[in-house]
Amino acid sequence: MKYVILIGDGMADWPLKRLGGRTPLEAAHTPNMDFIAQNGICGFVKTVPNGIPPASDVANLSIFGYDPRSSYPGRGPLEAYSRGIKLKKGDVAYRCNLVRIENGKMKDYSAGHITTAEAKKTINLLNRELGNKKVMFYPGVSYRHILIINGGPIKIKFTPPHDITGKPIGKYLPKGPGADTLNILMSDSFEILSSKGGKANMIWLWGQGKTTKMKKFPLKGAVITAVDLIKGIGKAIGLKVINVPGATGYLDTNYIGKAKHALASLKKGDFVFVHVESPDESGHEGNIKHKIKAIQDFDKYVVGTILKGIRKYKDYKIMVLPDHATPISIKTHSGEPVPFAIYSSTKKVKGAGSYCEKEIRKSKLRIDQGHKLMKFFIRSA
Repeated sequence: MKYVILIGDGMADWPLKRLGGRTPLEAAHTPNMDFIAQNGICGFVKTVPNGIPPASDVANLSIFGYDPRSSYPGRGPLEAYSRGIKLKKGDVAYRCNLVRIENGKMKDYSAGHITTAEAKKTINLLNRELGNKKVMFYPGVSYRHILIINGGPIKIKFTPPHDITGKPIGKYLPKGPGADTLNILMSDSFEILSSKGGKANMIWLWGQGKTTKMKKFPLKGAVITAVDLIKGIGKAIGLKVINVPGATGYLDTNYIGKAKHALASLKKGDFVFVHVESPDESGHEGNIKHKIKAIQDFDKYVVGTILKGIRKYKDYKIMVLPDHATPISIKTHSGEPVPFAIYSSTKKVKGAGSYCEKEIRKSKLRIDQGHKLMKFFIRSA
């Protein structure tokens, strides 16, 4: 049996007046996801436990079958691990966004989706100016990078930068014991970068943690994503990370390349997890047109390509879902249950009318603990 999970990050949404009371999923043309929903098991799953912020790391850990209430190592260590950065005793890893601040407000959490090449130069500059034996910056992809501080503060309250677009940053700066160290680094980065005229003019630190030890995943397989966080989870649980050329995490990502690499991985493995970030990015931008396009491209180039290519295998299952909702109206994540659909080649069922919140809500199936979805997916007929 071959198992495929397809994640359209942040696809789920809330009804919008500009779409006549529909969500972007309801407005988008998605014949391939509709096929899975119409011929599969459908329901809603709560990927974010109550009382935990609806972050991508939490939601994706749940989908992989790990309870984030007991298995969560922190976002920074996962992303560091994905890049082969080994944490020494006392090291604390932080997610380091390159952002743009204007008039004291968070203008852009992604610094205009800065290119990886420009971002690398920026991170190298910060390393020369601010780095030392205890403080080290590591370049990543686009605006997503890593900062390691030996002996860095760990009990800190952070706010992700994508949660405060357009808001004054003052009250959202890191707080807690040792937060001054981080705030000084952020302030110093602003002074350095503001004089350079690039897209990014400051760093934003969040997502701290120390360890990545996790129980191995029960199947042999692979993870395909442009996002270091998901690569880190996959690597930490023993899955192969496949890097696809042209995978950017944005609207210009190599959708077809991801799908083709996923199909190729099934020749040796039994499982592949394909993550596409672009719907989430569009939600954070508050851009309805971009989100619908991202959903449709995901459906056509990823879901469609895999549905066609996987037919050579007799036994297979495909599950499609978002990790969480990223509603256009709030430009950040929300923690309500999200719709999933599971298609099995061995057993046809009558499912929902289409793949969207409204139609799948008609199903009575609810999985209230997200980490139980994986077992249900593997075992369901």
